[in-house]
Amino acid sequence: MFSRFKSAARILIKGGPKNNKRSLIPGITPEEVVEIKQFFPREKFFIFGHARSGTTLLMRLMRLHPEVHCNYQAHFFTRQPLLKSLVNTPEAEEWLTRKSNRWNQGHDLSPLVLRSAADFILERDAAREGKMIVGDKSPSSTIHGQAVRDMYAVYPDAKLVYIVRDGRDVLISERFRNLVEESKFLSAEDKRIIQDLRNDQSQFTNGTRSIFNEAVTRRVASGWVANLKETEEEARKLYGSQYLGVRYEDLLAHPFEEMSRLWGFLAVKNIDQSLAEKIKAEISSNPDEEWQAKRNEGIASFLPKGQAGNWNRLFTPRDKTIFKEVAGEMLVRWGYEKDLNW
Repeated sequence: MFSRFKSAARILIKGGPKNNKRSLIPGITPEEVVEIKQFFPREKFFIFGHARSGTTLLMRLMRLHPEVHCNYQAHFFTRQPLLKSLVNTPEAEEWLTRKSNRWNQGHDLSPLVLRSAADFILERDAAREGKMIVGDKSPSSTIHGQAVRDMYAVYPDAKLVYIVRDGRDVLISERFRNLVEESKFLSAEDKRIIQDLRNDQSQFTNGTRSIFNEAVTRRVASGWVANLKETEEEARKLYGSQYLGVRYEDLLAHPFEEMSRLWGFLAVKNIDQSLAEKIKAEISSNPDEEWQAKRNEGIASFLPKGQAGNWNRLFTPRDKTIFKEVAGEMLVRWGYEKDLNW
């Protein structure tokens, strides 16, 4: 009898027995969005994209506009532990839903905690720059569609920009970054490739030898396909007209036109022609290339950074066959090839 009274008293005070697993974190409601914008009024956007797809360049170009600030890699939704880890425990749920907590008005405060934390981080930076539109760029290489769903649960009112690059160039760029950095995960064969690149690079450009092994090609190609497929599907379904896809190659070919389209998407008030020269200067600068040259000049100089179509020079016939098998249809879907006969 005493134990029953004790249990009843605890439920009355704390709102129920403890759970070993928290409930699904609710999405923010339209009413809560209106409320929170009274405190954090700046318009938000997020740039997603597979790693090595031009997210950094796009971030640098976005913030050239006097109304737009963009910084990078908060990884609110794109890399573990994620923003939701702040409240994703049974203890946090119990605290934020407790009946004796009169601040929650009978609802789970979790979505407001998440939105407030992210809003403050974004708006603090934007306030220093004196800008009213603010965004984050964070590559979304592993979480794919879930990143879009998690973003929508906190920012249904934001805008999502997704940048896509030819997966063959993504593969090359990712591979060379690993080789230049001489990653601790490189195999013995990888280390031989590094040495051979230093000694005689011609064998890697005449189609006789590949810089890849089949496992690497399949892994990166399949990840690229999953990222494009899931991200675009979820973005179109959840964000509709608040979603915009852009190709890295179009950004290089028509920079002012593409940036005007992107800034227009963010609803900036004025796009001055003088920005064209600033865009041109920013594209000609390549901090990543400079960093890689300092890290490993002998290999870094072999690959022109940031250019479109590097794969044409470095893919062997076998590389083409493998990539086509895994990702050929996605290349056609995004307009990189007309068909599979390449």
